[in-house]
Amino acid sequence: MGSRNDFDDFLGDEDETVIADTRADGRLYRVPLTRLAPNLVNPRKDFGTEGDLIDFGKSLARRQNQPCPVVSRAAYLKLWTGHGDRLGDVDYVLVSGERRYRAATAVGMPALDCVANDDFARDRKTFMEAVVSENVDRQNFDPIEEAYAVEALVREFGSNRAVAQHFERVDGWVTQRILLTHLAPDLQRLVRAKAMPLEAGRTLGKLARDNAWAADRQTAWWEQEQRGRQEKAAARKEAKRAAPPRTRPEQFPEVRQEPQPAPRQPESFTAVKQESSPAVPPPVPVVPEPRETLPAPQHPASVQPPQVKMPWHDGEACADIAVSKMDGVQLVRMMDRLREHSEAAASAG
Repeated sequence: MGSRNDFDDFLGDEDETVIADTRADGRLYRVPLTRLAPNLVNPRKDFGTEGDLIDFGKSLARRQNQPCPVVSRAAYLKLWTGHGDRLGDVDYVLVSGERRYRAATAVGMPALDCVANDDFARDRKTFMEAVVSENVDRQNFDPIEEAYAVEALVREFGSNRAVAQHFERVDGWVTQRILLTHLAPDLQRLVRAKAMPLEAGRTLGKLARDNAWAADRQTAWWEQEQRGRQEKAAARKEAKRAAPPRTRPEQFPEVRQEPQPAPRQPESFTAVKQESSPAVPPPVPVVPEPRETLPAPQHPASVQPPQVKMPWHDGEACADIAVSKMDGVQLVRMMDRLREHSEAAASAG
């Protein structure tokens, strides 16, 4: 059990207050930072600038809304026996919350609220899931750190598929992220800074992995890719500038179709017998053939083109039909839209 000391002034309590406890049974404790250490298997390396940590630390000093999950030192060392010297003489090891730990250290906070639970250290797989899952589920997680986090999970779970199934993702979700670990450090920094799109980074990562590209070859590919993207962007801009303005349906007033009179049918007639020519038989009455009633002429604006049933099950056939209906400008616009959807899908994962 912890003892009473100058932490009482910090906490504002006159009664004895437990500030450290070596038990790990799911209780909430206030642990001095000197008795706490980050784990050594955390794939996250970027915790923000010193200024960011100081600002966060000031916020923690006012109120710590989220306690840090920790395990006992003994439970952690059962999983990673060689980490004892690097941990030092501490009571607890962080499962997650290293940024909170660093921020508290930056502003001189003496302690952090922690929940101790050795269930996190049942095995390496459970521990790594707890370390990584909090960050993987964050939408603003650095994509490079996410890549290394997923790679660490694969090492513990044994395969990409096992990780994907555990997190209820498709197999490609794991593969696409790990591809970023094959980028050279300088190119990883471009991805972090969003100077290289994720889609391009993953494409380059696959090329680097499959062809064992060194940093200079990767850089050359990205420079060529940038030139191609700039040329395509210039072509799209020029096509949009030269394209005629789009017209809206409401610019064309509806043409009302006047009813057309039905065609007049000719009257039938019967020949009259001629008394002066009794030898000539009267002509047989002639009944005209019924004439087909033609449809009323329609205004060109109201004529509808034949409907084409799209074969939605066949993407290639749909593309052929769409392309056959477009001019060059419309085709460029369609390609722009497809690229936007492709990049959005790749970013979402």
